[in-house]
Amino acid sequence: MATVRLTPGVVLVTVPDRGLAVRTPDGTFLQVNTGTVDEAALLAHLTDGGPASPELAGLARAFEEAGYTTRTPAPAPLGGRTVVVLGDAGLTGPLTRCVRDAGATVRHDLPDTPDARTAVVWCLDRPAPEGIWDRADTLPAHGAAWLRCHREGAHAWLEPLACAPGDVTSADVRLRRLAATPAHRELAAYWAGSATPDEGPPHTEASAALTAALLTGDLLAWAAGAPPAVRRRLRRIDLRDLTVTEHPVLPVPDVAPLDTRR
Repeated sequence: MATVRLTPGVVLVTVPDRGLAVRTPDGTFLQVNTGTVDEAALLAHLTDGGPASPELAGLARAFEEAGYTTRTPAPAPLGGRTVVVLGDAGLTGPLTRCVRDAGATVRHDLPDTPDARTAVVWCLDRPAPEGIWDRADTLPAHGAAWLRCHREGAHAWLEPLACAPGDVTSADVRLRRLAATPAHRELAAYWAGSATPDEGPPHTEASAALTAALLTGDLLAWAAGAPPAVRRRLRRIDLRDLTVTEHPVLPVPDVAPLDTRR
């Protein structure tokens, strides 16, 4: 029989002169009436797998029925998933640690035939060169998840997670950003490399850790079903003060080719 343990997020609190209380994952405190059961024995049973008397077993069963204990180990949130991490080492290092800690298998090469349990994350500590992500933009059409970020000067851009046909790709983000600025010619030239080298400020350990955490959060959302809000969210980190701003973004619909006869 599996050992009973507290459900993740549930905490038992010993309150002076009031006995035990349960802190639920949402932060609510509930007082526990232990009756004739010794509080120390209950704590030992629920935290260390200590023995249970018949009276204690009944109280422990009530905890289990309420969902405050479980007999199965908590699954790793990215268990059974493969995350391909590509890009610059200052960002891929912390991201690799985060996704491995969440249970994912990490690779550093783009697979020929990605599947629905594979995510590709590409991180650049510099502007994204023209065309670098064209092939990866096709990943969602095959069911794989696609996530990317890059830096432009003092700003890091985290683009929306794409995991299904019709989701926002890097090409969509570029078109939307060009449409949103009067300096679209200048921005297009900047992306095309017609500029002096973009030397900084580069990512710091703090901004890289923040970027890795936000990307990992998107991967956890993907593993849990990826709601539309995650797949329509463009984020920008100001590397000078670590301020994060969000902007909604939609895919660009296909249009008929322009009739050159007119």
